[in-house]
Amino acid sequence: MTRAIVVMGVSGCGKSTVGALLAAALPSAVFLDADDLHPAANRARMTAGIPLTDQDREPWLRACAAAVAAERSAGRPVVLACSALRRSYRDLLVAGAGPLFFVHLRAAPALIAGRLHARQGHFMPAGLLASQLETLEDLELGEYGMVADVAGTPGQIVRQVLSAAA
Repeated sequence: MTRAIVVMGVSGCGKSTVGALLAAALPSAVFLDADDLHPAANRARMTAGIPLTDQDREPWLRACAAAVAAERSAGRPVVLACSALRRSYRDLLVAGAGPLFFVHLRAAPALIAGRLHARQGHFMPAGLLASQLETLEDLELGEYGMVADVAGTPGQIVRQVLSAAA
């Protein structure tokens, strides 16, 4: 089966940056950013500082899984940047896309908060970090993946991932 990696974690942890670099390091890989697949209603809720519910997230996660599955069906490796905060969300992604290697980007909440406050032009406000941290569930036994500390550079994280996912 064609390789598929999900770079996961709370907003501001570097999913898009690491995911794009990771895809560039894999021959013929496609990078998908789950933020691009949010319906307008989800974006509006987040922009207004309203946390998403499981019901809000389900169609979005199904769209993410379908996008990964389409790339796999075309024979292309794929890297998806997606929060995938709960085990049930990750299970939904796996059910729709097949086996996935999860890379959980982790950092101290203060580091993430600083990044979010400095970020310009993103619909996700820093005020939603607390709700994301409350929702976040670490990878569990039986989930295929690894944890990477974002204190390292994006390039260092990519090298760790390539070594672990080989």
